[in-house]
Amino acid sequence: MNLKQKLDYHYKAFGKSQISPDPLQFLHLFSKEEDIEIMGFIASVFAYGNVKQIINTLNKILLITESHPYDFVISFNTKASQKKLNGLKHRFFTDEDITNLFTALHNIYKAGGSLKKLFLQNFNSQEKNIKTALSEFSGKLILKIKSQTKSNKVSRGVRFMFPLPELGSACKRMNLFLRWMIRKDELDFGLWNEISPDKLIIPVDTHIARICKSLRLTTYKNVSWKMAEEITENLKKFDEKDPVKYDFAICHIGMRKLRF
Repeated sequence: MNLKQKLDYHYKAFGKSQISPDPLQFLHLFSKEEDIEIMGFIASVFAYGNVKQIINTLNKILLITESHPYDFVISFNTKASQKKLNGLKHRFFTDEDITNLFTALHNIYKAGGSLKKLFLQNFNSQEKNIKTALSEFSGKLILKIKSQTKSNKVSRGVRFMFPLPELGSACKRMNLFLRWMIRKDELDFGLWNEISPDKLIIPVDTHIARICKSLRLTTYKNVSWKMAEEITENLKKFDEKDPVKYDFAICHIGMRKLRF
């Protein structure tokens, strides 16, 4: 098989039945769009570290929110709801970081907004990809959290939540969230249909980087925004309209140590 045939074969093989273990499985627990959007955002923010650790943290959040993430966010202005996050940590994130994150989400949604509305404020369909919109989106979330703190500063954990492409980060977790929201198939939800899937950038982690280097889909050695853009552009040779559809299969082949 040539590379396109292999990519298409793996894309079809890694469907919904192959979803676990993956943070995406938590989005599929919900049917309401507002729950899917918030759970998707939370799942992507915590999608670093080993997959067992990620699943464990997201299961804790599911219990804390009583499987109603949107309702939990809307009511997050009470001390009782905030107290539920006490002691919840995930690698670089302290319980204070996580509380600040949920407070920011509360303020966004309570004001009649949503993550989609916030992202679309700076999305321009004439631009090559979502880089500018993603950068503005992350920047606004950092500023929102900064404005909530007494010190008017953000922690290392919060800055790690929202990396910026112009500083060289591949922004894997934000690109993952955008893939879930914009693409549409049995895995991804396509809730943000104002944005075309060909504007997406592949979420590059160590698994994607290793396999894509071996497939000569990138010339870069280190994971970066430039690597992510180059891989995406090369994948457009195989599917111009939906290049990031191959992400899930490539990632899981790497995670499960399978042969491509």
